Amino acid sequence: MCYFLYLGSPLTLSEVRAMLPPGLAADPAPSADQRLLRRWDPTTQTGVTLLVGACSCAVSGRLEDDPREAERALRARYFELGVPRDLVIRALERHRKGRGVRPPPGGWPAALAGFVGEHARNAGPALYYLRFDPRGPGVIPADPPPTNRVVTVAEVRTHGSPAAWLPEAVPTTVVR
Repeated sequence: MCYFLYLGSPLTLSEVRAMLPPGLAADPAPSADQRLLRRWDPTTQTGVTLLVGACSCAVSGRLEDDPREAERALRARYFELGVPRDLVIRALERHRKGRGVRPPPGGWPAALAGFVGEHARNAGPALYYLRFDPRGPGVIPADPPPTNRVVTVAEVRTHGSPAAWLPEAVPTTVVR
């Protein structure tokens, strides 16, 4: 159970990957998620999950930089959701895979903001969707709010942390 950040982009997977800062990866989203991202934003050609290690917690802007504090917050959220212990253990193991990835100068939220700006400059508007799920990346629930939230690249850069510009479970379109 971690955060997972999806991107619906008009670019190809290789074009998206070429813009990523070191340490941030783009894995193709499952086909069901790709269809949903296209339904939310018809300009989407490629749906990806943006990951540091095996989750998006590092770029979510919602956890402490201290690994122990981050795991404590994750455990609290798992407990609140009633997640079974075996699933919590698997989720924490997945989350720990990002520990070995060194953050770029300025940290992950700043690197994400830079990527978002570069993507908007090269490809135009794109859809971002952040979710928290005990099962890992997979099928996005098909019942989000009926309209996308729209933010500008200037807002992304001003706020810095995705916690300020990217609400959880709300499709968000970033425009120039």
